[in-house]
Amino acid sequence: MSEHAEGQQHPIGLYFKVWGLLFVLSTLSYLVDYFQFQGYLRWSLILLFMFLKAGLIIAVFMHFAWEPVTLKIALFLPILAILVFIYFIAVEADYTYLNRLIYSLGEP
Repeated sequence: MSEHAEGQQHPIGLYFKVWGLLFVLSTLSYLVDYFQFQGYLRWSLILLFMFLKAGLIIAVFMHFAWEPVTLKIALFLPILAILVFIYFIAVEADYTYLNRLIYSLGEP
């Protein structure tokens, strides 16, 4: 009996609250399309709701909120490095594209 009681126990109400919040966030995400928001507002809201839902799922349902700090750093550091790398690639792509435009306009 004591073998089963060793793990972390979380109240079921926490899971129901998070599930309800996920439902609300999904409804808000749907309403972005329903009210036909356009442009940066649309994509900003969609990404915001997506990140909030993913964060809640990872933190609560995957029990990430109760992990030690060292594990969190070990998991988030590579993600941060990838995001920085993507930023550098985007800057380099813009630089290359602009150079191609400048030098292609100078040729006959």
